[in-house]
Amino acid sequence: MITPDTGKAFAVLFGELVKWDHLSLSVLRFSDVRAPVRKVSDLLTVRKNIVPPADLAAGKVKMVEKVTFGGEVVIGRERTNMTQFLALPGDVLVSKIRARQGSVGVVPPGDPVSVTIHYRVLTPKPGVESEYAWLAFRSNYVRKQFLAATGGAAKGEISEDALLEIELPIHPPPTQSKILAFWHEALCAVTSAQDALADPVTALNDHLLMEYRSKASRDVMHSRFFALHFKDLDAWDAKSGRAASFRLACPSFRPMGDFIEEATDLARPSAEPDKDWPVYGVNNKEGVFLNSHQKGATFNTPYKRIQKNWFFHNPTRCNVGSLGIVPEVPEDAITSPEYQVWRLKTNVPEPMLPGYVACLIQTPFFLELVQFNRVGAVKQRMYTENLMQVRIPYLPVPEQQHYADAREQARIALTASKKRLDAARQDVEAMILGTKEVRTP
Repeated sequence: MITPDTGKAFAVLFGELVKWDHLSLSVLRFSDVRAPVRKVSDLLTVRKNIVPPADLAAGKVKMVEKVTFGGEVVIGRERTNMTQFLALPGDVLVSKIRARQGSVGVVPPGDPVSVTIHYRVLTPKPGVESEYAWLAFRSNYVRKQFLAATGGAAKGEISEDALLEIELPIHPPPTQSKILAFWHEALCAVTSAQDALADPVTALNDHLLMEYRSKASRDVMHSRFFALHFKDLDAWDAKSGRAASFRLACPSFRPMGDFIEEATDLARPSAEPDKDWPVYGVNNKEGVFLNSHQKGATFNTPYKRIQKNWFFHNPTRCNVGSLGIVPEVPEDAITSPEYQVWRLKTNVPEPMLPGYVACLIQTPFFLELVQFNRVGAVKQRMYTENLMQVRIPYLPVPEQQHYADAREQARIALTASKKRLDAARQDVEAMILGTKEVRTP
């Protein structure tokens, strides 16, 4: 046989075969693992405690919505009629169909949660740290085993028997602790940098609140009732009424439309079917991020082009912070046609700086304004034309520059810490595999 990853040929006796495919044979034959390995069944046990439907109906147990490819366990309030299994803090959750892409997580500290039948719940045995098992499961060595166990299928489901046969590199508990300490040091550096990035946003939010309180005779943003003349209303609903009350209470505040404009420049990726297009998304954690590369042939509709220092937001989730500034991106960068893309005006006497606006749109003050400037009844949205109606206090350019500079310094530090984390991730995997000496912070 010839393994596709390396092009190396190898032979194996028929008596050694468990499955007749090159994937399951080549993974172990050509993987550089020097640490002791043991089967999952020796290191973790499967938990199969069903959560009583009454507890689910009463909301006593929160459900895991998903485990991301990055290994984050997302807990929400969604409900389903599927059978739910109990998972305790420290349990390892393995996606049946997405484990090879990294969908393996650890239940965080706190209350027990529930998972659907799409996940297996594994409890580490004594001598196995949950987070160490998580790192081992997410190593390339184990991911290749997941791929082999599903025959290489894009959505192949790994059976319980196959999962328990997966081999994990395992070190003694003291060595596991050293590896985790090295990993935590790199994580803490990123967390500190992220906190620093939030500092200018917090400072700006305090400034905006001070401006608001100095201008408004009463807090119309949070008042339980308000009265308006009919002529002052743009629409007959509570949100529009609150927006009008805010406008009248703060007449010196400026509409965002004085500073921004829509930026819709359509690209037609399907016209270049073989081209890999960089597609960007936005969320309330990362802001604008590279979501995927996608072949032009897979697009059914035009997408929107984006450029550095433009902005875009998710119209249905901008009230929770899904807005962001576009970083350095390729010339062919695009985003979903559903997202609202806008840019700052440059030919105005009183401009706004991109770095300042990047801070502004993340402040709780601004997001509250977004909340009552959205439109729609059931599924509320914020289109660019609605965003242009949001009123804010205008700060002189030197004050804007102060916040923009603080953000840029924090952003540079965060980028550097993320690079160190990427290097640490590779080092940790090598330590787990036994190909690199275990280091301590």
